[in-house]
Amino acid sequence: MLQADKFNSVLFGCLTFAVSCQNQNKDMSKAEAPVAKKIPKELVKHGDLRVDDYYWMNDREDQAVISHLEKENTYCAEMTGHTKKFQTSLFEEMKSRIKEDDSSVPYKQNGYWYITRYELGKEYPIYSRKRESLEAEEEILFDCNLLAEGHDYFNLSSFSISPDNSLAAFSVDTVSRRKYTLQIKNLETGEILADKVENTAGNSVWADDNKTIFYSKQDDVTLRSDKIFKHKLGTFEDILVYNEEDETFGAYVYKSKSKKYIIIASYSTLTTEFRTLKASDPDGEFKVFSARTRGLEYGISHYDNDFYVLTNKDGATNFKLMKVAEEGDTSAENWQEFIPHRADVLLEGMDIFKSFYVLSERKNGLNEIKIVRWDGSDSYYLPFENETYTANVSTNPDFDTEILRYRYNSMGTPSSIIDFNMLTKEKEIKKEQEVLGGKFNKQNYLEKRIWATARDGVKVPMSMVYHKDTLLDGNTPILQYAYGSYGATIDPYFSTVRLSLLDRGFVFVLAHIRGGQYLGRPWYEDGKLLKKKNTFTDFVDCSKFLISEGYTSPDHLYAMGGSAGGLLMGAVINMSPELYNGIVASVPFVDVVTTMLDDSIPLTTGEYDEWGNPNEKEYYDYMKSYSPYDQVEAKAYPNILVTTGLHDSQVQYFEPAKWVAKLRELKTDDNILLFDINMDAGHGGASGRFESLKEVAKEYAFILDLEGKVE
Repeated sequence: MLQADKFNSVLFGCLTFAVSCQNQNKDMSKAEAPVAKKIPKELVKHGDLRVDDYYWMNDREDQAVISHLEKENTYCAEMTGHTKKFQTSLFEEMKSRIKEDDSSVPYKQNGYWYITRYELGKEYPIYSRKRESLEAEEEILFDCNLLAEGHDYFNLSSFSISPDNSLAAFSVDTVSRRKYTLQIKNLETGEILADKVENTAGNSVWADDNKTIFYSKQDDVTLRSDKIFKHKLGTFEDILVYNEEDETFGAYVYKSKSKKYIIIASYSTLTTEFRTLKASDPDGEFKVFSARTRGLEYGISHYDNDFYVLTNKDGATNFKLMKVAEEGDTSAENWQEFIPHRADVLLEGMDIFKSFYVLSERKNGLNEIKIVRWDGSDSYYLPFENETYTANVSTNPDFDTEILRYRYNSMGTPSSIIDFNMLTKEKEIKKEQEVLGGKFNKQNYLEKRIWATARDGVKVPMSMVYHKDTLLDGNTPILQYAYGSYGATIDPYFSTVRLSLLDRGFVFVLAHIRGGQYLGRPWYEDGKLLKKKNTFTDFVDCSKFLISEGYTSPDHLYAMGGSAGGLLMGAVINMSPELYNGIVASVPFVDVVTTMLDDSIPLTTGEYDEWGNPNEKEYYDYMKSYSPYDQVEAKAYPNILVTTGLHDSQVQYFEPAKWVAKLRELKTDDNILLFDINMDAGHGGASGRFESLKEVAKEYAFILDLEGKVE
């Protein structure tokens, strides 16, 4: 149902803001906001009656629905017409910072160097490879610019190369519903084979025989990835090898880094289960690694003759690492402790190499990378000194290498790809993100981490970045962003797009609220289910801190969030609308109760462990108490921009459509309420590399206009 996210920042004065408001009121008198018809629909659960006047919007095939959405788009265009040139200017400005003819740092796998590159003026990537040497002739695997021709939306989800390097299985979505068509390309002849599978989840893996592919398919209605099939080249009757019957679980398939095993993963929010099959035996039977136990999460990596298990077993809230021999019984009772649980360190992942293993950890919110020799002769952490950085292990497909590739950036420092020699401890910066245009100097931006005190006494961290010339006071505009769900951690990261705000005096604040895992797994547990409101109150309390400490004021504070972050936006403006001058809610999940009661909506049943099951009264009552759509009241709200995609498979378009209609009906203010619907796209918005910037430019122009900073 969810996931999403863009980010940004803020500042400015008062006189021009008044002028801007006058202009907007003038525009408002010309444009008339759409008024949605009301058809009362009674919804009863647990003896509680809810009347939904806009339930009729759920039918995408109803021409009245499409007509209403088109009216909203027309109104949005009219209301923002005075910023149209500025939007174009912002778009060109953002685009000008990006190197159009760019390419990735090559990585080597199975005798080939793989490269992703972009050409001048083109929207989509070109995937290529070179055999053995980077001086070898380039072999084009996929030119997505050609594949995207004739489509308003295009996404090549992934491709998988056969062990003998001659074939590629690839998956394409041209609708933006995350329904991928799987096909096979002969890399020696360029021929697309007749083999074709519709409605897959997008990923696939090869067995060692170079003719067997395993892939996952989705339920036609819910889009839950629930079946794993085996496909033999040249055949058209694929074999079902696994069916995930529990509606709260999804399933996918992948290959171990050692290349020895094909692995099926079954997952829910709180529970995981794996099945393994030797890649050399594609017609064999998958073996359950360790049977699912509710609340037991684990992940597996293979090395030598053992599996290494990252797990929360026995109350290891922040996870620990265990091991078990690959032969014999691999169930949980046979796991042996390898790295114990630590209350102050979240163990996030493990990467395996021939002579070393690498641990990804998080302590006090900060990324740490630890390198350990298998023989125990050496272990050490990579040094990072900033407090607003992000450091992640990058693409490392090779097993027999001493080089660890990782990525580093901060809110004011462009991203770098670094190759680190784990033996000599020498590092080489392979590439630093270029910021074009000639104006960028990372010395011009200041970063820091501050801590607000939440209403229950908990300290909530925020990462912020701003231009060194920006004065921090009550007239400083701030854009506050957060997500706060699913344990997803939004680390402080660099954005060339965000510079368009920072260079206009904005401060960008990333609030690390509960519901994510910034401060470890307990931080997540304290922001879900019957503690979900902590996510919302943390955000509000961070806003109050920014105001009380003189960083900004309600006239200059803005907030942004998408998907579950859009739910956050809806909740906080119901709770404390007076704190914000403007809100941007992207693809917002706002009709929580109705959606969670409808198990035909994509991904709903798999969300019960995150939000609760409203078929149980306790969860129903709690959800209703914060659901943005249910809690809209007759009161003043901030200026609001809402965005969605008609084909969104995660947060259905009708949630924000109904929410906007209800806000229009009940709000008592004269503030702006705009609804922008991409009639061609889904949850992620536009698919092109630069087309998506136009959507960001709209959002930035909305906020900048409220600050009187339209140029």
